[in-house]
Amino acid sequence: MTSFTQDSETPPRIACVPDSFKGSASAAEAAAALARGAEQVFAGAEVVTLPFADGGEGTLEALLDAWGQQAEEVAVVDALGRPATGLAGRSADGRTAVLEAAQGNGLPQVSDVAAQPRRADTRGVGMLAEHLLDSGAEEILVCLGGSATTDGGTGLLRALGVQFLDADGAEVAEGGQGLAAIARVETAGLHPRARQVRWRLAVDVDNPLVGERGAAAVFGPQKGADADDVAALDAGLERLAEVLAETAGADAAELRERPGLGAAGGIPVSLAALLDAEVVPGSQMVAEALDLSGTLAGADVVLTGEGSLDSQSLGGKVVAAVRDHAPEGAAVVVVAGAVGLTAAECRAAGLTAALSIAPAAASLEQLQERAPELIEQTAAQACALLGHRPRG
Repeated sequence: MTSFTQDSETPPRIACVPDSFKGSASAAEAAAALARGAEQVFAGAEVVTLPFADGGEGTLEALLDAWGQQAEEVAVVDALGRPATGLAGRSADGRTAVLEAAQGNGLPQVSDVAAQPRRADTRGVGMLAEHLLDSGAEEILVCLGGSATTDGGTGLLRALGVQFLDADGAEVAEGGQGLAAIARVETAGLHPRARQVRWRLAVDVDNPLVGERGAAAVFGPQKGADADDVAALDAGLERLAEVLAETAGADAAELRERPGLGAAGGIPVSLAALLDAEVVPGSQMVAEALDLSGTLAGADVVLTGEGSLDSQSLGGKVVAAVRDHAPEGAAVVVVAGAVGLTAAECRAAGLTAALSIAPAAASLEQLQERAPELIEQTAAQACALLGHRPRG
């Protein structure tokens, strides 16, 4: 096939759609660096950039960058109820809003004290959601991950006016410690707009709510839970599923076993049962919110990237989403801090190539300091090697 060169009359259309290089470059910085590298080789090329994310850390920033909006500071509480400031944001028209749950229940915010896995709750996440509901959002994108909580999302819904009552009609204790005592859920005080908006929950795990692969058993120890804590939290989530099913007319077994409902300490189960929230892979949610297919349409070269490319990158992460949305025949090249796949594995995964930004004998600190420069240089090398062919 005909190759492109710097003198070609038909320079390629190049799309730069990376994730962040965590600790080294934001998604926006990485996208700009990829674009600069491409432009070194193809001076007349049409280059488009789209900072991307997989629904976890960095998604709020990536969406706001793409929307050209600033994050909004919101008064919240952390997972232990202490005053804190969280960030949220909205699209330019205000219709779509996004929050990262970890802004209200994240582990880093409570790392200064001993872990309290049974007490930690998601009220702060609900305060972020309340702010977005009050501001008129019609769709709320909730990015899950990095949580210190295992309360099944009950704290979030408390902040929106839901009551979780025991057999005597009193509110149960906040956090996972109160779940086993729930006898009834009262939704009369629910925020008036909570059921009017579309809720989409971005998850990057497929764990169910309870059991050996459930929220407590798998993620509880990461939040400081010992064996007794795990057993108590798992039993509490089991009870929560039963009462939610009774309240919503749902199937308790489905709430216990459905993949993804165990994400972020079980936040999805309450939102799915009471607010009909959609649980989706994070990269899919971001792809739709940012119209990834539209950005990649007509691209001859697609440059993507992340901090480390390995087998996990091919299952629901940014690289996989970009590959899946790339036009047929486009070259898809990954620029990464570290590449853990062989050339054969890259080809089998539908990638044209994967290149590491690491020069010889570089330390991690050196890579982090020079990340944008190295991403740019590696992108230029990739484009020079491709001399890319036109699609079709």
